[in-house]
Amino acid sequence: MKHSQLTRRDFLKSACVGALAAAVPFRGQAALVSAKAEAAAGQANKRPNIVVILSDDQGWGDLSIHGNTNLKTPNIDSLARDGALFDRFFVCPVCAPTRAELLTGRYHSRGGVQGVTTGAERLNLDEKTIGDTFKTAGYATAAFGKWHNGSQYPYHPNARGFDEFYGFCSGHWGNYFDPILEHNGKIVRGKGYIIDDLTDHALAFIEQNRSRPFFCYLPYNTPHSPFQVPDHFYEKFRDHPVQMRNRDPKVEQLDRTRCALAMCENIDWNVGRILRKLNKLKLAEKTIVVYFSDNGPNSWRWNDGMKGRKGSTDEGGTRVPCMIRWPGHIKPGIQIPQIAGAIDLLPTLADMAGIPIVGTKPLDGVSIKPLLLKETKNWPDRMIFSHQRGRVSVRTQQYRLDHTGKLFDMTADPGQYRDIAKEKPDVAAKLTKAVSRWKKEVLPKSRKDDRPFPVGYAEFATTILPARDGVPYGNVRRSAKAPNCSYFTNWVSTSDKITWDIEVANSGNYQAEVYYTCAKENVGSTIELRFNRSRIQGKVTRPHDPPLVGEEFDRVPRGGESYVKKFRLLRLGVFRLEKGRGQLTLRALDVPGKQVMDVRAVMLTLNRPVR
Repeated sequence: MKHSQLTRRDFLKSACVGALAAAVPFRGQAALVSAKAEAAAGQANKRPNIVVILSDDQGWGDLSIHGNTNLKTPNIDSLARDGALFDRFFVCPVCAPTRAELLTGRYHSRGGVQGVTTGAERLNLDEKTIGDTFKTAGYATAAFGKWHNGSQYPYHPNARGFDEFYGFCSGHWGNYFDPILEHNGKIVRGKGYIIDDLTDHALAFIEQNRSRPFFCYLPYNTPHSPFQVPDHFYEKFRDHPVQMRNRDPKVEQLDRTRCALAMCENIDWNVGRILRKLNKLKLAEKTIVVYFSDNGPNSWRWNDGMKGRKGSTDEGGTRVPCMIRWPGHIKPGIQIPQIAGAIDLLPTLADMAGIPIVGTKPLDGVSIKPLLLKETKNWPDRMIFSHQRGRVSVRTQQYRLDHTGKLFDMTADPGQYRDIAKEKPDVAAKLTKAVSRWKKEVLPKSRKDDRPFPVGYAEFATTILPARDGVPYGNVRRSAKAPNCSYFTNWVSTSDKITWDIEVANSGNYQAEVYYTCAKENVGSTIELRFNRSRIQGKVTRPHDPPLVGEEFDRVPRGGESYVKKFRLLRLGVFRLEKGRGQLTLRALDVPGKQVMDVRAVMLTLNRPVR
């Protein structure tokens, strides 16, 4: 059966790429409540709840509150009507760096986050997160959605201050309907459309913790591609005329625009569900709700004439919507003209909750509580820096210096059409010098990431090493250009191999498993998994050749992302790994068919640590 002909019933019998069903749940110290934590929880009962909703690839212009008549977003708009609307709120040009800045209040490069995949998205382990801060203060903490700051423990959200995690840790996912996700380290199947499902879990968490303060983080993963959305939301836009267009209509792809708008209306519907739950539980006045996006739009569409989109350090790639509501504290309908950004949310929320920040490293963000609560009339000008792959721009209240050194007056020329560097040489020189200082202080001297992937923690015994984090050699190729949701294929020779740079935390016996697919005519290869002096072998004896899944749900043909399929577990057995760093290598000793197999991941489970 071709994947384009796959029925929904067929799909429900299969799983998307990453169906790694043997992972074990997190069983760390979250269940051990000390007397100190109980005291903190008692104090926390007087503090506001926090709900942070983060959309993925939603531009500033993707909301009706900002004047886009192509869609309606009444629930998100209501946060601005009943709270504060930021006029100039800035994040990073891409996903993982923005998430790191929310989590730490520090520029992403300081915490080791340099990219969006193959380990570059990981937040350094010596960084403390917003989850750590609120958990230490006695809050129940949870994250539901796209984590994107590290997969293996202790990069995993359960080790970063979040007691509860449901979602996925990768940068993007290959299918949004009944997807394979994880719950506290255990692989599970989602139910229905992913954003609806994530919201269901957030609603249950809010209900369960209604009598104590909670911090609920909802990092949604839409309107990020693949462009998939339920029929109910898409039908409105299928043949809908798009009246408001990108400033260069020739580059806009209307099919992408229509689906993105439908996905944004789905987000809005789910935000409405959160707000109604808070009202029903009489928690609205006790809860701070934050809504923002992680970067500019992921396609060329209306964005109020701003220059750039996702990936750009210009205004259109970094300016996003942001609303904060706190009834009885933030006056309804206020607008914040002062520039602010994701780096400000940790210090602001901690300040409004009246709790100390647990990290000891200096923050780049500042508390903007005085602006929200109208406690100040004098707010100093500041600089907010945007970085992507070595390109740096800087924004002040009035000016933006782009990564090429051009200067723009963002008040008089918000579309960045006219370079005024020669007219304002003093301003250009000042900002150029500031960018140079920032690069020297914040950016790493080398882009090489030498951090291994951790394996073998007693608190999180099972470690998944997905293809995303591996390196192919020889003929081996990824299933798609984007590594995040890929698998390895075209493994045709004994000279081919796949490696993972790992560090074993505990010596001990490890169960080794590979998640594979293999056509019937290719069965029979002998494979070997090796780490330093330890090795184990296994044979591919059972065919498993399921169809690809995803295309039947796509509204727009996808570009660099992989389709997905159900992978089967091949148990190699138990072998001993010694503590230390090395290359985990997967290779074939013989290849009787045309190909060894396709590989989604290797899984290592610590059976018993040896001290």
